[in-house]
Amino acid sequence: MTETAFYILLSLTEPRHGYGIIKRVEELTNGRIKLGSGTIYGTLTKMQKDEMITVFADERRKTIYEVTAIGKHVIQAEMIRLKELHEHVLRFEGDFR
Repeated sequence: MTETAFYILLSLTEPRHGYGIIKRVEELTNGRIKLGSGTIYGTLTKMQKDEMITVFADERRKTIYEVTAIGKHVIQAEMIRLKELHEHVLRFEGDFR
């Protein structure tokens, strides 16, 4: 999973529209990741096709997205992978100083 996809899913702890996702990702990463509209909507489209997210509502030209059960399963698996990676970083970082 790409970092962008991870943070988009992570931002969907509650339903959000595209701009809300962009701002939440920026907030979560302390401004390190600034998603452009092409990046976010391309990723959202792919996630919809993969059934990781769904359209929650379409209110006055704002499409609201929410994570699906498949999306929750995918992000949980990714979190497990990242925890393992983090454990290895902590264990071996001294070997590379």
